[in-house]
Amino acid sequence: MITLTPAAAQEAKRLIEKEQKPNLGLRVGVKGGGCSGMTYVLSLDEATPKQYDTVTEQEGIKLIVDAKSQLYLDGTTIDFKSAVMGGGFEFQNPMAKKSCGCGTSFST
Repeated sequence: MITLTPAAAQEAKRLIEKEQKPNLGLRVGVKGGGCSGMTYVLSLDEATPKQYDTVTEQEGIKLIVDAKSQLYLDGTTIDFKSAVMGGGFEFQNPMAKKSCGCGTSFST
């Protein structure tokens, strides 16, 4: 399971409201690449699941995760930090054995 902090949920709601499409959710995933092997991916997506997607809801936000990504993200907490430099969504992934300095790539 992936957990959103209240700050991350608030930012996701703000981004969804800005798009003016109430059926959007937050798609969370991983893809190959990045300096440590895998990169986190976040996007706004229609909350209608595709084959092999799991959809859960937290704090009014629909989280959409494909089955492959779920293997690498189970137990992850997503937070949001507001800062002039270095702000944004942050992943706290207990499965990550190594991560890079930018915080967007990891390996298991």
